[in-house]
Amino acid sequence: MTQGLRKDLRTGLIAIVVMTIVLGLAYPLAITGISQVAFNGPANGSKVSFDGKVVGSHLIGQEFTEPVIGKNGKPVKNEEGEVETQPNPSYFQPRPSATGYSGNVTFFGNAGPNSVEAREEYREELKAYVQLNKPYDKSLTREQVPVDAVTQSASGVDPDISEANAQIQAHRIAAVRHLPLAKVEELISQNTDNRSLGVLGEPGVNVLELNISLEEEAPLK
Repeated sequence: MTQGLRKDLRTGLIAIVVMTIVLGLAYPLAITGISQVAFNGPANGSKVSFDGKVVGSHLIGQEFTEPVIGKNGKPVKNEEGEVETQPNPSYFQPRPSATGYSGNVTFFGNAGPNSVEAREEYREELKAYVQLNKPYDKSLTREQVPVDAVTQSASGVDPDISEANAQIQAHRIAAVRHLPLAKVEELISQNTDNRSLGVLGEPGVNVLELNISLEEEAPLK
């Protein structure tokens, strides 16, 4: 091995060690430290607490379900032995999610506009949505159901629903919670985020924070 080659190898190894320390250790630790001091909430997942307990995240949606109860008065289980669940009518419901709003993975499950599978999926979601809400608003039609009520978000964990979606669900919430519809609509308005920078996107209603407001206003017994 020539002296020049040994020098090049030594230089390369030193560069690898230095870059590993700087970019693999020092930089991540510095950014983590800065974020913990300057942006503690977002850096730790934008956690949302209620009654002294962490109940979710402002950035990640979640399901609000209850067990399906059989004729024997016990929860129904599927073939895998897992308890089957259904939307809890006492809470606002998020948009569909392919992952069940798992905090460990994001997944875009919507297929193309010509997909037969997607068409059937949307029909099932639309049917379930109308069945859940129409008993509380007899005037509700399939044509009035907003797109976000039957389709998934790009990430699969979007915590927001549209104002139109929330307004439809408000009739159910008012009836189940024994609240005036105007009060439920007021809570929706209080938990609606405006467009980013005033022009980007559409206003969204954070489902978790809206349900927390419901619990504070009319707690379930």
